[in-house]
Amino acid sequence: MTIVAPTLRLERSLLKENELIIALDEVGRGALAGPVTVGAAVMDAAGARRRVPDGLRDSKLITERRRPEVALRASAWVPASALGWASAAEVDEVGIMRALGLAASRALLAVAEQGVQTDRALVILDGNHDYVSAVHPSRLQVRPVIKADRDCASVSVASVIAKVARDALMTQFHDEHPAYQWDRNKGYASLEHRAAIREHGLSPLHRSSWAIADAPTLF
Repeated sequence: MTIVAPTLRLERSLLKENELIIALDEVGRGALAGPVTVGAAVMDAAGARRRVPDGLRDSKLITERRRPEVALRASAWVPASALGWASAAEVDEVGIMRALGLAASRALLAVAEQGVQTDRALVILDGNHDYVSAVHPSRLQVRPVIKADRDCASVSVASVIAKVARDALMTQFHDEHPAYQWDRNKGYASLEHRAAIREHGLSPLHRSSWAIADAPTLF
């Protein structure tokens, strides 16, 4: 299978009419345990003229071994970037889509703390649903783009920095709850993870409102 590298084609087009783009992507939506994480990457006209870093892809298309190096170069390439988080408890309390909105809003607020004027930006996010606007405290221009994590370089940056950060956190959580093998499955519904749940029950970091026993095996 040929893997096509993301480009800045869409970003360059959108920057003709927008001062800034803030690209968003989430990781952890389908996990049984741990937070959801949203990465935010800022792109401006000057950044869109620079060459896309070698090896940048949607995080799912980069090997786990290479992701930290790619994430480091990707975050240095964009003018600003940030992460937002929503905990497993928040997923249980408000549901997955609103939790994604909370994480995205927190990523945008973190970008704003770096001096980025988010009210003057167009937000693009991977997928077909705007989960941000209903949660964020100020009005935003939001454009969902299907397969943006694969095709748009700025969204690929958001994808890889979020994936590396969440994987690192789940590996830390593994030390506290080793039975679930989160250093390997990162909280997703692997066979070993579900077997550990049957044997040990749920940890405080599991999304207890989900029908975990019936969750499909994702890898």
